Amino acid sequence: MNGLAITAEMEAGERPAPASARNWGMILICVLLGALWFAAAFALVQGGQSVAVTNARGAAPAVQPMARLQAKAESMTATQVRQISAETAEAINASVPVQGGPNPAAAPFSLANASAADRARSLDCLTAGIYYEAATEPLDGQRAVAQVILNRVRHPAYPNTVCGVVFEGAQRRTGCQFSFTCDGSLRRAPMPVYWERARRVAMEALNGHVYAPVGLALNYHANYVVPYWASSLSKNANVGLHVFYRWRGNQGRPGAFTDRYAGAEPAIAWRGGFGQPTRQETQLANAAAERQAAAIAAAEAAMNGGSPADVAAAHASVDSFQRSVLRRYEPLQRESAAAVIDESTRNQPQLSTSQRWALTGQGGSSTQQQLGRRPDARPQPPSELQGVRRRGDPAPSPQQPAAPGTNENSTTTR
Repeated sequence: MNGLAITAEMEAGERPAPASARNWGMILICVLLGALWFAAAFALVQGGQSVAVTNARGAAPAVQPMARLQAKAESMTATQVRQISAETAEAINASVPVQGGPNPAAAPFSLANASAADRARSLDCLTAGIYYEAATEPLDGQRAVAQVILNRVRHPAYPNTVCGVVFEGAQRRTGCQFSFTCDGSLRRAPMPVYWERARRVAMEALNGHVYAPVGLALNYHANYVVPYWASSLSKNANVGLHVFYRWRGNQGRPGAFTDRYAGAEPAIAWRGGFGQPTRQETQLANAAAERQAAAIAAAEAAMNGGSPADVAAAHASVDSFQRSVLRRYEPLQRESAAAVIDESTRNQPQLSTSQRWALTGQGGSSTQQQLGRRPDARPQPPSELQGVRRRGDPAPSPQQPAAPGTNENSTTTR
């Protein structure tokens, strides 16, 4: 009996669960999967436009918000350069080696679905970028610049139009991406010969020509400057007078260039510039500002007990026409001025008697009188009017005629 009971209990324990329990388990699994899918979709929506990049090992793509990429791109402007000489910059750039490893070329660019207006605008903007950045460079130098511009069009950190890339930041306080758009260069009309040459290079690039040596470079600069952001990128080419860089990590690999040319090129009236001063005007303004700052600093040092050289620098300055001007003065009382004059004449024994008398009124002979009216002197009537009576004056008394040689209104004799 006991054996039968144990066998029965074992058979009862091995009996399959009811169908309702299995259904609840499937429902729970579906709910969990749905929650995970909803969370992933919500994260994509909250991140705005995001970029999926596959890492080198083929792992799952990592989602990175576009706002972060755009902020990184905006921080690397053409104006953020170190204030060093051209010779020092060339030495620094030459000391940075070109990164090894693969340097894949970009995919051919295509305007297959662009309208006639978009084709014309993209050609015009790309030509401007090539001309003002590398007009006198060899053809390879111009092709390298064109390749960077088209690489940016397909990278999510930059606008997806040619004109949008070329003139990005031209009117933005954070700085322009290409220096010619914000340093007044556009106020100079292009030279026809160089413009036509740049236009041919631009047309080739828009029709699919790829300049492979710069690979997927997104940044470059002239070799006589050193931008602050250069050390954060990987140097991958030297072409002509420019140094080219690609982004490090996944954002510099082919999988990051996911954007397509959008068309709808903005109609940017770039000829004549956007009101910015020319490079020469900017340099003059900066020099004037530096002189003004130095004068202010010297004045503050002088007021705080600075050296005589600081005091002299506080008073000496020049205007925009390079003329000496007095920037600062203090009012002086008459007594203080007299004391200063006495001290200066006392310390200058080489002064003549006439110079000393002219400055202080002292040291002159008895025949020399100071200029100006004496306090005790009164005007004498002219001799030509003796005996002439003014209108309204009373007539002289006949009993007391006026003495000859005197005037009835005068109290002093000549």
